[in-house]
Amino acid sequence: MIKIKIAKEGDTEVLALLGRLTFAESHGHFIDDKNDLLKYLDENFSVSKMKQEINDPKNLFYIVYADGLPAGYAKIVVNAKHENVASQNSCRLQRIFILDDFIPLKIGQQLLTFVEEKAKELLLDTMWLSVYIKNNRAIRFYERNEFKNVGELSFLVNRKAYENIVFSKII
Repeated sequence: MIKIKIAKEGDTEVLALLGRLTFAESHGHFIDDKNDLLKYLDENFSVSKMKQEINDPKNLFYIVYADGLPAGYAKIVVNAKHENVASQNSCRLQRIFILDDFIPLKIGQQLLTFVEEKAKELLLDTMWLSVYIKNNRAIRFYERNEFKNVGELSFLVNRKAYENIVFSKII
């Protein structure tokens, strides 16, 4: 059974672990220098960093569970702007990650649908995100879900730039 819940401060350890594992699974093989990857994981997915992020009111976190096990999570940044997104009521889907073992269950689709509905409830009308240009599985996922390519941005991992596509969708 799939269950999605809003993450609270008490969930920071689960979020930090999910973030670390899912980022390493989904992006680790793209990072040229594995020391850069480890440093990025340490800086961005520590319990203290996650606690700081979850206590920022513009960040909304959702954890998806499969049969009671945490299987992934999503992070929305409310009212996040991008130069190629015209809406003044937009949000950024900054993270949507599912552990590799759970991807065959199509949990990512359920989580995306859930966060789109939550964004609509907040009267947001556009969702945007960025995805690494070599992450073909993610690109296909977003295109299937009617996201449109609206530009690009550089994603930095310890000062090394990785080119990302910016996708946007009216929700």
